[in-house]
Amino acid sequence: SWSNCLSWRNCGGHCDRHRFVVHRYECHFTTVSATDSPDVAELRRAIVIAGHSGDVDLITKSLMHEHGSIRETALGAMARIDQLTVEVLQTFSRDVDSRVRIRVAELAALFPDFDLVPSLQDADHQVVEMAAWACGEHESARPEIINELTRLVLHYDDALVREAAVAALGAIGDESGLPAILSACQDKPAIRRRAVLALAPFDSPEVETALKTALEDRDWQVRQAAEDLLG
Repeated sequence: SWSNCLSWRNCGGHCDRHRFVVHRYECHFTTVSATDSPDVAELRRAIVIAGHSGDVDLITKSLMHEHGSIRETALGAMARIDQLTVEVLQTFSRDVDSRVRIRVAELAALFPDFDLVPSLQDADHQVVEMAAWACGEHESARPEIINELTRLVLHYDDALVREAAVAALGAIGDESGLPAILSACQDKPAIRRRAVLALAPFDSPEVETALKTALEDRDWQVRQAAEDLLG
């Protein structure tokens, strides 16, 4: 379940907690995109190879390339050769290309000191969704993070963002996020499932009531999640 895996590095992205977000971005991070010109596609391949061979010069130069797809590929290569820093991520968190900002939010999961609040406020919903996932990786209970995630759960239009945000609140497990999780138990089926799983760290009468209510949910996966938590 979402709440059982604590680290992307541990599971390799194969548990439900990590896979449900990352699989949606595979099209952005493959070596060749349908929108790439042949020259750009070739350079992206070269950067990916450089990430394995350690060609720092090519990777560093590519960070300044005019094409966003090149810049985001270079960021991934920087991470692979262990040369990525919080300062570099902060610089590219303001990139004009949303693909780059999505990659920044993904890679930020590896840096607990990276401030994800600006990414949670990004204009692009895919950036916000990935940033919410990264908050779950950080497991930081900073009030600013909890407040932003709560705002997303309660008010954001995109359902996938709400799902990622409620899951992050569950991963963080701070009591201040519980009201938003309980509210999400009344959302769409996919979000209700995540919200039920996000109740795992909590133990209170209102949590027990929410789980018992979920046992009668019209969605079988919501019912199953509640059964699993109630034992």
